[in-house]
Amino acid sequence: MIRFAIRLTVAGGREAAARLVIIAAAVTLGVAMVLAAVAGMNGVGRQNDRYGWANAAVHPAAPGDRDPLWWQLRVDTYDRAPIGRVDLAATGPGSPVPPGLPRLPGPGEFYASPALRDLLAAEPADQLAARFPARLAGTIGPEALPAPNSLVAVAGYTPQEMSARPGATRVSRIPDTAPESCPGGCWAGIPSSGLQLILAVVAAALVFPLLILVGSATRLAAARREQRFAAMRLVGATPRQVVVVSTVESTVSALAGTIAGFALFYAVRAPLAAIPFTGAPMFTSDLSPGVWGILAVALGVPLAAAVMAWVSLRRVQISPLGVSRRVTPRPPRAYRLIPLALGIAELAFLVGHRPDTTNGQILAFLPGILVVMIGLLVAGPWLTMAAARLMARRARRPESLIAARRLADNPKAGFRAVSGLVLALFVTSVAVGVMTAIAADRDRSGSGYTDEMGLIFRDENTAPTGTVVPAGLTALPGVRAAVTVRVAPDDVPPPPESKTEFFFPYALASCADIARAPGAKQCAPGAEVAWVFPDLVGPDQFTRAWPAAGVDPARLSSFRAMSLVAETDGSTAAVERVRTAIGNAYPTRWGPITQGDWEAETSRVFHGWKRLSNVVILVSLAIAGLSLAVSVAGGLTERARPFSLLRLTGVPLATLRRMIALESVTPLLSAALVSAAAGFASAHLFLKAQMRLSLHSPGAAYYAFVAGGLLASLAVIASTLPLLRRVTGPQAARNE
Repeated sequence: MIRFAIRLTVAGGREAAARLVIIAAAVTLGVAMVLAAVAGMNGVGRQNDRYGWANAAVHPAAPGDRDPLWWQLRVDTYDRAPIGRVDLAATGPGSPVPPGLPRLPGPGEFYASPALRDLLAAEPADQLAARFPARLAGTIGPEALPAPNSLVAVAGYTPQEMSARPGATRVSRIPDTAPESCPGGCWAGIPSSGLQLILAVVAAALVFPLLILVGSATRLAAARREQRFAAMRLVGATPRQVVVVSTVESTVSALAGTIAGFALFYAVRAPLAAIPFTGAPMFTSDLSPGVWGILAVALGVPLAAAVMAWVSLRRVQISPLGVSRRVTPRPPRAYRLIPLALGIAELAFLVGHRPDTTNGQILAFLPGILVVMIGLLVAGPWLTMAAARLMARRARRPESLIAARRLADNPKAGFRAVSGLVLALFVTSVAVGVMTAIAADRDRSGSGYTDEMGLIFRDENTAPTGTVVPAGLTALPGVRAAVTVRVAPDDVPPPPESKTEFFFPYALASCADIARAPGAKQCAPGAEVAWVFPDLVGPDQFTRAWPAAGVDPARLSSFRAMSLVAETDGSTAAVERVRTAIGNAYPTRWGPITQGDWEAETSRVFHGWKRLSNVVILVSLAIAGLSLAVSVAGGLTERARPFSLLRLTGVPLATLRRMIALESVTPLLSAALVSAAAGFASAHLFLKAQMRLSLHSPGAAYYAFVAGGLLASLAVIASTLPLLRRVTGPQAARNE
């Protein structure tokens, strides 16, 4: 029987071949997209783990460990690009070697990533190369690079030099995964937990439109197949044999589509990995669905197609006369709205009850999103029926009345054609709502000022006193001034207004030094020492001059430094010269940085969110458009005979076309409104629970996408209408 079914599938004429190609193409697209989403989730985790080795200091060596390494992580910047750097010193021949290195660099040597090596060769030495030891020993391998274009260095020093550095520690092992917590801060990409959660939601959100697309393609020409299977039953075929034939037909197509989907994914994997969704591109090998992902997709998609084929043809399996004894289905009831309400209620419950772990959050949010999507599918027929009954009461033309009565008679069939687009609109609304809110919270897309560069001494116990400005710093080209901001000791009480103002400066600086920095905010008239913020800028809410502090200027140099701020002309050359001079004088974990550097980093993350949002929108709309085209074309084919009879009785072809358009547009618009509302409600609850953010207006881009999607849907429906003339000819009305 299986051989017979395969023969029917591959040698059943033009109709069978067309059905095979359409189902296989739909499955190909779906499999490739699901693999990309799963691989993206894995890729984020693997890229984050690539930062793990540099954070070895979170596991310091235990007493008695053999030949530990002196280790200091330093996060530097060059022209708004981050540089990860590890300074180390071996204490014996058994000291561990970081990944990507053939050996440990000796004193005066360093290894550089390929991108940093090229940058060192291209830029002036006083702006970058002077930060590193004299000799480049070699290139760091990809095992130690978070991204192909990462700027990474590993520099060697003597144990005596490293032991004297504040912040240096000893390590005896180098981890290969990202640390779970970093009390003193880590070198890492964007927080992977949030992105993994969103990618999981995206992957789950794409599954339903894909299943609908596969289901629509599987049901293509279902009526003719039902008639054929019914004929098989009448001539003696058993229900089991019919099940085998229908299952084999769909499974063969799904298998072919699955194989092609894997081929498509691996063909586009490299270009996908080059897109910096996380702010940096991935290695192609990191973008992999993994063994379990491959097995789940390879086995799950054909199984899902087989189940859908069985469900769509179950009437034939029950009785061979089932096809001819169709009755009007029962109208849907209002209880179909309950699953939608339950999904929204679960998301609302998570506000204030969010699990602490990433896995717990995935397990908490995913069911809520999925229940809402299932609720939309369940409620769709009831919404379609309600809209059709409303349209029937207001109908003034024949096509409107026929379309409304047909929709009200069988709203499930009417909603099925647009269900993919409804879910796509839900996914789009969720994605746009979440991404817009995150972007509004984190967008620092402005250029940011670069005139002032600051180094914060995070550890007050090791912060310097006395003269803090490195010798020759103010003589560098492009440097205007350097100001030392100091910690206020306990015997210098803050002024009374500091207790009433929410934003009030808490550090001290010399007004004479500040006066040499014309771009900085100046002191109040008459002040010699002023209360300032560590970066000499402070929050936007503090707009007045720096208030005077009752401190003798002669005492100021005895206070510990809190930060060192240098003002430049803002040019890249001047900024990098200052960064090099300060970084060499104070080799701290976090190097000097400008506001422009900080904003550039957050801007990279912001643009990654925007790219992810656009991909989700375009992919979901593309899937929905294909699903709609297949559903409308299949519906025309299935109703060819009644349409042909209507034409023979004198109904104009234009009337039939308007009737078909109304049958598709009515459920689309009615369910789309509910879908968009449910999407924004889900996004708002997710943001409140996960990030304590509120939903922002989606902006013009969202409305443009939605309007474009609806227009594209109308175009898809219109493109199928020419089929009506061909499939409703007189030959379609004859009895077979």
